[in-house]
Order: sequence, then C-alpha cells, then structure tokens
Amino acid sequence: MSTLGIVLIVLAVVVVISSVVLVMMALRRRALRRRFGAEFDRLVELHGGRHNADAVLRQRVDEREHLDIRPLAPAARGSYAAEWRRVQSEFVDTPRVALNEADALVTRIMNDRGYPVDDFDHQAAAISVDHPAVVQNYRDGHQVFLASMGAGVTTEEMRRGFVCYRTLFMQLLDEPARDEQVRQ
Repeated sequence: MSTLGIVLIVLAVVVVISSVVLVMMALRRRALRRRFGAEFDRLVELHGGRHNADAVLRQRVDEREHLDIRPLAPAARGSYAAEWRRVQSEFVDTPRVALNEADALVTRIMNDRGYPVDDFDHQAAAISVDHPAVVQNYRDGHQVFLASMGAGVTTEEMRRGFVCYRTLFMQLLDEPARDEQVRQ
C-alpha cells in the first residue's frame, strides 16, 4: 500500500473518530438538557455557553453520586408534614415568621435526607440534580426570605416565597414514598 493510501486511511479514521466523539458529546448534552430543563438554560446563560453548563452539571451529578441521600422514616415524614401545616397556618397572622420557619424547615428536611446544608448555593446545586424542576422555586423562595429580613417586602411577595418553599418541601417529603412504591 502506498504512503498516500495510508495517509488517507488514517485521515478517514480520524474523521470517523472525531465524528463519533462529537455525536456522543451532543447526545450527552441533549440528555443533560432534557434532564435539567430550565436549570440547564440558566447555567448556559450564567456560565457563558453550553460546554460550561455541561461541565457544571456533570460535576453536580458526580458530587450527588457521593452523597448518601436517604428517605425519611414514615414517622419523620408525618412529623414534618404536621409541622408544615402548623407553619402554614401561622402565615395568616405572622407571614414573616412563617417564611422564616419555612426556610428552616426546608433546611432541616434537606439535612435529614442527607443533602449538604453548608451554604445555600451548595444546597441549591445538590437539589438541582434530584429536583431540577423545582430548584428555581427554592432559589426564589430563599431570595424572598433574605429580602424579608429587611423592610419593604409585601405580604404578597412573602406569600409567593412561601409557596416556592412549599413546592420544594412537598418534593422532599413525598419523594421517598414514590421511591418505595417503585421498589415494591
């Protein structure tokens, strides 16, 4: 075989391998986008491109795999549900206090489930892996909570923040029940 023939074969192999790698990367990125939805789009904007968003999400998934996320015991689940109902009923008379308690309750349930609670950004990143559809609710609720520490937050804004916390709380509370049903 001539040198030209060998060079053409090598070039063809390089092109095929490159094409396969590009297709695999696109499929992985598409899978991440499908899995994370709006969170993927938020990270594309925040980190300046799909490649960077892909890297951030892969890092989150890898970190999540090392966490020991566990279901709540049925008694703990019932206790949390009762506490949420109590906090929710307080909202009418003391919305700021109820919002503060909602933040604390969500943090406690996350801690009991095994999610990191060292800082908010780390919490939100970990939650985004298991609950990508509601992580923005968590961010929005927390933002209202922080704003409520000062003046100028309306009762309606606190209500919206509380509803955001409720969405995540219900996911965290209900998830183990769904997991147990799948195993049976």
